[in-house]
Amino acid sequence: MDTFVSWMKDFWNEEEGLQTLEIMLIIAVLVVIALMFRDQIMGWVQDLLDFGDDQIQDFQ
Repeated sequence: MDTFVSWMKDFWNEEEGLQTLEIMLIIAVLVVIALMFRDQIMGWVQDLLDFGDDQIQDFQ
């Protein structure tokens, strides 16, 4: 019984899973920010693509 209690205490104090949780929280925050600023991000990307297209047209 003592080995089981010892194993449970070790399992409870183990911190390896915290890194996974932190990464998941960071990803969740990034997704929320991307959804909040979706229109601005899409406009910025479209401007970059239009600028690149204009540069290619001038080069030809």
